[in-house]
Amino acid sequence: MVDRKLERSLPYDDPRHLAAAHFLVEEAALLDGRHWHDWLELLADDIRYVMPVRVTMGLRGAVAASERGGMAHFDEDRHSLGKRVERLTTEHAWTEDPPSRTRHLVTNIRTFATVSPDELRVESALLLFRSRGDTRPPEIVCAGRVDRLRRNGVDYTLAERLIEVDESVLRTQNLAIFL
Repeated sequence: MVDRKLERSLPYDDPRHLAAAHFLVEEAALLDGRHWHDWLELLADDIRYVMPVRVTMGLRGAVAASERGGMAHFDEDRHSLGKRVERLTTEHAWTEDPPSRTRHLVTNIRTFATVSPDELRVESALLLFRSRGDTRPPEIVCAGRVDRLRRNGVDYTLAERLIEVDESVLRTQNLAIFL
């Protein structure tokens, strides 16, 4: 879950921060270009990709759904993500016909060292613009993400992604896209 305490991130000119920011920008380009097989290559074999259901509660009961073991819009691994990609590339992906036009705007990137020298915790803000066809209004999803990037030789792979949407009621027809 997103740790809201103020923690010092790596300096923006740190090579690890620059590599993490580059990773997120390139990932967004792959997703927007519908290059899902290439995107899968960025994922670690033990990836965990989670988007808990957001619950609005008063201050006294404000504990994140994932901390309570609550429901998730999705909680996926490499196998299930691969199956989603396979399905998106067939004629049976009716939720993506016509295909979504997306723009992943990734910002507020903060990078943190971890106890493992080969891993980074990366926080970012995501604003996703999605348009489908000519008659439906566009959709916007705003979220915070916490990623764990793992060094794989000279590159990084995505080992974990937690997506915390800012709304408890999603105003999108489906979640056939990747955040």
